[in-house]
Amino acid sequence: MEGGGAQYNPRTVEEVFRDFKGRRAGMIKALTTGVEEFYQQCDPEKENLCLYGFPSEQWEVNLPAEEVPPELPEPALGINFARDGMQEKDWLSLVAVHSDAWLLSVAFYFGARFGFDKADRKRLFNMINDLPTIFEVVTGGVAKKQTKEKSLVSNHSSNKSKSNSKVRESQAKHSKASQPKDEEQGLDEEDEDEHGETLCGACGENYASDEFWICCDACEKWFHGKCVKITPARAEHIKQYKCPSCSNKRARP
Repeated sequence: MEGGGAQYNPRTVEEVFRDFKGRRAGMIKALTTGVEEFYQQCDPEKENLCLYGFPSEQWEVNLPAEEVPPELPEPALGINFARDGMQEKDWLSLVAVHSDAWLLSVAFYFGARFGFDKADRKRLFNMINDLPTIFEVVTGGVAKKQTKEKSLVSNHSSNKSKSNSKVRESQAKHSKASQPKDEEQGLDEEDEDEHGETLCGACGENYASDEFWICCDACEKWFHGKCVKITPARAEHIKQYKCPSCSNKRARP
């Protein structure tokens, strides 16, 4: 690979974190200030492409490494195929999520390779966790999350019953495993327990009973309505929902 990232092996927590920040900065450039060039390079007519970030804060769209196993964990493969099957904003958000996952895998690969103990791994994670994710940067998720938390605090009492009802109604419509609509407190708690570890297929965040969710009938993954641009009102008119990824598979050769 080109771009100043090859043959560099950070060995301390501080060095791995510096490596993480450099790669992260490069990928953020690709998805923000360099987004026009990044979009053009991700031609769906080309072979499987990946987005790489380098410690030098540079980025590159390229084919995956040929050696098996590769020197480092590989980023998400084939990001170019989904480009024209989704709205640009949604596609960039999806790439951002996979980029966050790749950065973590590279950082903890170095940690495992050079024998980080429990304390080192925890310190590395805490340093990484203090930074906004690429997804948050690309989507403005930091500001949205703060606004959302304030809104939830002020409207929690008045909206909880109505919001929970909408969530359960949509789940019953779009998933065989969903719970039936019920206003009793006991069933609300069971619903929370059942879906509490469910992760959104777009942003990777956990299930919350006060948010609207929808399930893809093809891959059976759950999504925040906001992440896939589906409102409760729109969901009422959808007989069979397919997420952006599954919808795009039909267009692939």
